[in-house]
Amino acid sequence: MTDVLWAGAAVWIIAAASAYAQSVSGFGFAMLGIPLMIPVLGAPSSVVVATVLGFLLTIGSTVAERRYVQWRPVLTLSAAAVLGIPIGLAVLVLLDPRWLTLFIGVVVIGATMLLARRTAWHLTSTGSIVGAGLISGTLLSSTGMNGPPVVAIFQSRGIPPRQFRASLQAAFAIQDLLAIAGFVIVARLDVTTAALAVSAIPALWAGWWVGDRTFRRLHQSAFRWVVLGMLLLSGILAVAQAIIQIV
Repeated sequence: MTDVLWAGAAVWIIAAASAYAQSVSGFGFAMLGIPLMIPVLGAPSSVVVATVLGFLLTIGSTVAERRYVQWRPVLTLSAAAVLGIPIGLAVLVLLDPRWLTLFIGVVVIGATMLLARRTAWHLTSTGSIVGAGLISGTLLSSTGMNGPPVVAIFQSRGIPPRQFRASLQAAFAIQDLLAIAGFVIVARLDVTTAALAVSAIPALWAGWWVGDRTFRRLHQSAFRWVVLGMLLLSGILAVAQAIIQIV
């Protein structure tokens, strides 16, 4: 009973912090939350819980800010993600949890460094969007983190912060829903895991609410570096944990 309460409390805290980060920057919920959940839930369950929480978070913000969403690239990304999700599910089911933890950590570190460079993306063609969707679907269902390819697509469009954040949330919501359906099919989402995620909804919304107030006031470039620093640290911790387990 104590272990269950501890896990629930940890997920609440992580959900609130990760939702706050995503509310302010538009991304980072899974990249921050999953490495922090791994010591509590293990890698496979962390991926599933974070994806469910990510859907519950982004569907609400998508509905609230739907008029700011750039729907054409969002739907193209999501359609292509359908092709990648089965590949990611195979990785999630077949890969040893220790190596999955290492894989997640490496993805977080690599994605953080990529995002920190502010590369001048030129990914506005339909082919680029489809490719990003395929990669994001594969990453989502295997690691829970589809953010980097999606962020790259919308960075390349040079849109205002409000549209950028709204479009990201819409893409995440649709892809999370598709991944959740995949988790059900491969029996990775059970009643206990779903209950753990649903129980953290108040913390999730509280984190988003506080972050949204910060989003309206804070200089975006300053907080962006804080978020990137947190992502890098979480990735390093995941890699360190995996190495200890493997050795």
